[in-house]
Amino acid sequence: MNSAWLKHASAETRSWPIWDKPVDKITTDDVLSILRPIWSKKAETASRVRGRIERVLNAAKVHGYRSGENPAAWQGHLQLLLPKRQRLQRGHHPALLFHDLPDFWEKLTAIDTIASAALQFLILTAARSGEIRGANWEEFDLEKRLWTVPAIRMKAAREHVVPLSESCIEILRRMQEIRHSDFVFPGTREDSSLSDMTLSKVLHSLTKGYTVHGFRSTFRDWCGEKTDFSREHAEACLAHMIGSAVERAYRRGNSLEARRRIMATWETFILTGRSPADDLDEAA
Repeated sequence: MNSAWLKHASAETRSWPIWDKPVDKITTDDVLSILRPIWSKKAETASRVRGRIERVLNAAKVHGYRSGENPAAWQGHLQLLLPKRQRLQRGHHPALLFHDLPDFWEKLTAIDTIASAALQFLILTAARSGEIRGANWEEFDLEKRLWTVPAIRMKAAREHVVPLSESCIEILRRMQEIRHSDFVFPGTREDSSLSDMTLSKVLHSLTKGYTVHGFRSTFRDWCGEKTDFSREHAEACLAHMIGSAVERAYRRGNSLEARRRIMATWETFILTGRSPADDLDEAA
């Protein structure tokens, strides 16, 4: 499998049993031998590995180096051979699969209510429900397209700056037109925010079996399987703290712009169903 496409492969990749195997000889069993040891223990890594093998073999087929079905394909192939994982491995919040999100989004945006707008904003920003429901107008800088959530409202008790996509700005402008409270997404009572149950009610009116908090997992799974964005920046989008204090301070300088790119790409996927991996496949 050592081709021009893989000349920058990592040492771990070079240890795969298919590395020295011609691309036209790689089988489903070969791919499974790589995925099965990590499928349950390292779900995100396994999904990323599968996706990369699939893209390389797609490119090989386009260039005439192999033929037939792709042994790393997921739909209708490996999904029938590998054990099902829990929808959300980082907790107990059932999450909508990211493949189903664009269709769900179309239904959600057809609902013209404050609760629907709040849920849309939550999905676009991968934020927690409490962060959305407590959002105050003074936290937003629409010119710079930033939302600064104060430490007091963050789970980790650290200020979190969220880059806003164009769709987020559009939602905020709609909310400005009907503004009657300091809350961006006000509740029915004067000077009150939406309740968590209100967001859940919107979600459950469209699909059953999932939670509002689960959309954070939907976002993270998409990052891991359909993009090459770094783990550190994907986790930063979720306001998760990883690494030592020194490492976090070192990354802080370029994190915002990196996260802005991630959130813009996430918006594109929500609206169109397309991800960077899809463009790479077509380019090949």
